[in-house]
Amino acid sequence: MELPERDGDGYLVDNSVWTSEIARAMAQVDGVQLDDTKWQQILKAREYYEEYAVVPPIRKFSKYMGEDQKAMFKMWMTGPMKPITKYGGLPKPTGCV
Repeated sequence: MELPERDGDGYLVDNSVWTSEIARAMAQVDGVQLDDTKWQQILKAREYYEEYAVVPPIRKFSKYMGEDQKAMFKMWMTGPMKPITKYGGLPKPTGCV
């Protein structure tokens, strides 16, 4: 699959082209394994964004998910909102992530 154009941080330049297939291909190219738990977080972030039109900070998102924030950091091995939003076809998070 040919990936759509991405910026220097790996985010889609045009978020409207996002599909689950593109998300999985992006993750594969980046060497990231998207298991069921990570995929659920991506879908919930998209749901949150559709409802509130903003990317939530990790503290608010972990509450929204009903998950432990520290566990999310451990699972993603980094600030979780960056890969969640990247593979979710959402805007880059702002502030501390």
